[in-house]
Amino acid sequence: MATPVEELITLMTDRSVTLATCESLTGGGIGAAITAVPGASAVFRGALVTYAKDLKATLAGVDEQLIDAEGVVNELTAIQMALGAQSRCDADWAVSTTGVAGPTTIDGAEVGTVWFAVVGPSMGMSDRPQYTELKKFEGDRQTIREAAIEHAVVMLLRVLGAP
Repeated sequence: MATPVEELITLMTDRSVTLATCESLTGGGIGAAITAVPGASAVFRGALVTYAKDLKATLAGVDEQLIDAEGVVNELTAIQMALGAQSRCDADWAVSTTGVAGPTTIDGAEVGTVWFAVVGPSMGMSDRPQYTELKKFEGDRQTIREAAIEHAVVMLLRVLGAP
C-alpha cells in the first residue's frame, strides 16, 4: 500500500504537473518527505524555507505591511507564501505552512495553530485557484510538526482530486 507521499508523486507524475513548497514551522519537512521517495524529481521543483519572519517577505514575497499588521500566522500570509514558492520555483502547484510548533505563542497564535495554503495553475483564469485550511494540532513540538507535514500532503491529494 502506497503512502500519501508516494500517492502524491504518482498522481502528479501521471498528470505531468510540478510542485514547490514554502515552509515555516515545518522547516523543510514537506520537501524532505517528498524527496525521500524515488521518482520525486519528476514533480518536485524546490522549496523555500522561510522560517525567519523577514524571509517570508524577502524570499517568498509576502507583503511586509501584512506581516507588520497581522503577524505571520494567518490565512493571507499562507496564501502569499504559496504563491511566492509557485512563482519563484516555476511550479504548477505549491503548498505552504505557517504556524506555531511551540513552545510559546507567536503573534498571538497559540501553540499548535497552523495555516495551510495550496495554490494551483491559472488555467486561463485571472486568479490562480487557492485553497486554505486552519488546523489546531495537539502535542509537543515534534508531534505538531509531523502532523503539519502529513496534513499538507493529504491536503494536496484532496485538492488534486486523488481517487
